[in-house]
Amino acid sequence: MSFMKHIGKQGDRKVVIVYRTVPGEEHMALIIYPDTLPRHFHDPIMKIVEGNEAQSTDNLADVLFRNLLPDGRPILQTLHKEGKIKKVPTNQIIVTPNAQSHVRLDELNTIIDGMKTGEEAVQKMAELDANAGLVDPLEKAKNNAVLKEAGDVLDDKALAKQMLEQSKQMATEAKSLSAESKRLEKEAFKLDPSLKPKRPRAKKKATATKK
Repeated sequence: MSFMKHIGKQGDRKVVIVYRTVPGEEHMALIIYPDTLPRHFHDPIMKIVEGNEAQSTDNLADVLFRNLLPDGRPILQTLHKEGKIKKVPTNQIIVTPNAQSHVRLDELNTIIDGMKTGEEAVQKMAELDANAGLVDPLEKAKNNAVLKEAGDVLDDKALAKQMLEQSKQMATEAKSLSAESKRLEKEAFKLDPSLKPKRPRAKKKATATKK
């Protein structure tokens, strides 16, 4: 099996690595769980991840930022808006290029970052390349717009606001469904009055009369 960039595992869950590190939190990464995405998200996104553009670059977020879903929405922003991007520790992510080799994302990040300062790291990367099929080292993201999206994803207030908006939307939908349910019930009773539940008759209180 040849190495596929940006793909890894967290436990037994497949992940797509959007950012291998988070600005200011190098021990964290931003990922998505492709197998939990709706089909209209999963198929076009995985096609992009596995395509030449993504596989020839070191930063998947840049590619997702530039590409659109079939309905015209920008992929990265839509994943963020709908809460699909998750922040997880890098030491929980395993890059599995083939059945015989694997490397933790935090270890891979250390090697990649160390390549800038020493030949030893370059040698380690060469060994990984030979054993695991790694192609090119990943680099830190430099796209300001994408980094801003990452910052928004990590902001607790932004996430809380998003959850509140989702809650309000669900409440509105529930209210609408309830109204529609009552309307259908009235229509049904109008078409067939016999379906209407009969109210139990009130019991008359027995009155004792003295002769």
